[in-house]
Amino acid sequence: MAPISTQWTRLIRFVAAETAQIHIGQPVDPRLDVGLAAWNKQTIRAYEISGSALDPASHVTSNILTVEKLLSPLSREEMKVVRCLGLNYSDHAAETKMAKPAAPILFYKPLASMIGPNAPIFIPKVAQPVQEHLSDYEVELTIIIGKAAKDVSEADALDYVLGYTGANDVSFRKHQLTTSQWGFSKGFDNTTPLGPVLVSHSAIPNPQEIPLTCTLNGQVLQDGNTNDQIFNVRQTVSFLSQGTTLEPGSVILTGTPKGVGFARKPAIVLKNGDDCRVWLGHGIGTLINPVIEEGHHQAKL
Repeated sequence: MAPISTQWTRLIRFVAAETAQIHIGQPVDPRLDVGLAAWNKQTIRAYEISGSALDPASHVTSNILTVEKLLSPLSREEMKVVRCLGLNYSDHAAETKMAKPAAPILFYKPLASMIGPNAPIFIPKVAQPVQEHLSDYEVELTIIIGKAAKDVSEADALDYVLGYTGANDVSFRKHQLTTSQWGFSKGFDNTTPLGPVLVSHSAIPNPQEIPLTCTLNGQVLQDGNTNDQIFNVRQTVSFLSQGTTLEPGSVILTGTPKGVGFARKPAIVLKNGDDCRVWLGHGIGTLINPVIEEGHHQAKL
């Protein structure tokens, strides 16, 4: 099976100033950190892409549009299923004093939990007070599947990857540690940022050398690299496809490196008014989200 080939290398989804409509495009500046520029309200221009993000035949046009509002690379309607791996970095397993898993730990997220760049992370009342519920951040490399994958080998696994983006797997540890099933604690509405840029598989031939960080209110709390993953991207895609069809648009969060808040002494938690930023290298960029606690005054956007 041949790898997925796209004309674009960096894809963004946005509302255009010229049309007030949603478009996809490729940033004119190939070096621009689109997420950071959007947060700072800098002008972002993109070549319009004709077609959809999930159609490899989509092509980059010469029409240039201005980004009015940056959105997640895929809409909720385009995301088929959101799968997530837990405890998938050696250093993260060590800091939580948990044994490395013998097989990938899988949980799912509802589509209603997914948000885009600059959108507020919304902490519901069921996860308050935050010091008790330990609201937490997790920077994650995220795989987007581009064609149906079932029973694929590790050798062929990357042929089914459309591209890579970033995510912040916001978690609420009290709920998480109450049960062996993590879906409830990681699936609240509007809590999982995704983006800002979808980088094509061809532009990241080796996904096991991507640096990734999380910064909270200006302090770098996570600083890792995907080379520390217990189950690498090939192994993850192959494992999840056994007996199961991964449809185009499937989203796979691949775990987080050390530095999470609840493992620190004292614990660091996400709270109302916080500025949480995850960054991934190789052109993915910075995903920035303010934090709002339900019932509190809105965080300043």
